[in-house]
Amino acid sequence: MPHPTQRSRGRLDGQTRLLLLVNALFACANALSGAFVNVYLWKAKQDFAMIGWFALSHQIVMATTFVIAGKWVKEGNKMNSLRLGVALAALFYLLVLLLGKSAPHWVFLLGGVQGLSSAFFWLAFNVVYFEVTDRDNRDRFNGWAGLLGSAVGMAAPWISGFLITSMPNTTGYRLIFSISLGVFVVGAIVSFFLKRRPALKHYEWLYGIKQLREKDNCWRSAYPALFAQGIREGVFGFLIGLMVYIATKNELQLGNFALMTSAVSLVAFFLAGRLIKPGRRSIPMLVGALAMTLVILPFFWQVSYSTLIFFGIVVALFYPLYSIPITSTIFDMIGQNTESAEHRVEYVVLRESALNLGRILGTIAFIAVVSYTKKPAHITTLMLILGSAPIFSWLFIRKHLGGEAAPKS
Repeated sequence: MPHPTQRSRGRLDGQTRLLLLVNALFACANALSGAFVNVYLWKAKQDFAMIGWFALSHQIVMATTFVIAGKWVKEGNKMNSLRLGVALAALFYLLVLLLGKSAPHWVFLLGGVQGLSSAFFWLAFNVVYFEVTDRDNRDRFNGWAGLLGSAVGMAAPWISGFLITSMPNTTGYRLIFSISLGVFVVGAIVSFFLKRRPALKHYEWLYGIKQLREKDNCWRSAYPALFAQGIREGVFGFLIGLMVYIATKNELQLGNFALMTSAVSLVAFFLAGRLIKPGRRSIPMLVGALAMTLVILPFFWQVSYSTLIFFGIVVALFYPLYSIPITSTIFDMIGQNTESAEHRVEYVVLRESALNLGRILGTIAFIAVVSYTKKPAHITTLMLILGSAPIFSWLFIRKHLGGEAAPKS
């Protein structure tokens, strides 16, 4: 891992910027088609439970693959894992194109392929991210990652919505899925310009469990914080976009929603990335968590395009205050000393297992509720319960947000 003295403090070097580009391409391809895959499935079969099963199969396969692939990423070439993730993402959209209207009958296969893609990509990405950043520039990197993600999130979904509504039948869907496939191929090519990272020592399968069993280990509070974060992400990641389409019956309106919320998110990530510093993370994270919870309340009165727009803008504005502190703090924990840095792969697997278990629990709760009732009030109540999870993330991790997990020099 680079030492802070090897680069200007707080600045991003060439490899860091290249990693940001790979991340931006991955985000762009997903932004083009991500939300529209769920709409595509919904139009073929209007079933909330089916959408939930698609998400759940993705999450279960991703969680399992993270644990199994940890050995390969640590002892082998982690860059190949990243490239495989991009290649599998391209395969996912190829399968959607080939399956066409029969795609709802193959949600477990599609979710599984997407889960493999996410696991291989994000496991390698997070390890490389740790290796090319340090405590001085981690907040800045996360700010730029969010900034670029918001930028592509502005343009890509709007373009997709415009193309879909401008073309007959499912022609527009086939076009944007094809474009996403192409962008993933470009991302795979760009990834070859990232330097090969050296292999590490022997992978310890039970290392994460050992950390959780140690008294006073910081991961005993970090793990439930990440678990709570995953509870919200597991459902809100697919539900909000689908709700926008159901409320408007128009893909272009979904694109407009993404355009407006991503524009706000772009500015918010830019400011948060500059303002949030180590030692000043607790209050921003609490403010972000509270805002993201309270903004759900208007849905008890009305679920409409206007209330969804209000929800999207508020979340876009406050989400960086929540996500940057917890992400940077967790990776500071991974780099707190030489021993923990040497086990960075095990720690990334531990981090992702918490997030994925939270996502799985949230999605199972969603499937259970929508299988029992379709009443808006019941679904909104579930959203409020799941949406309040960020507050519990802050409660668990708050004592580490002041910089206690700083690396020892």
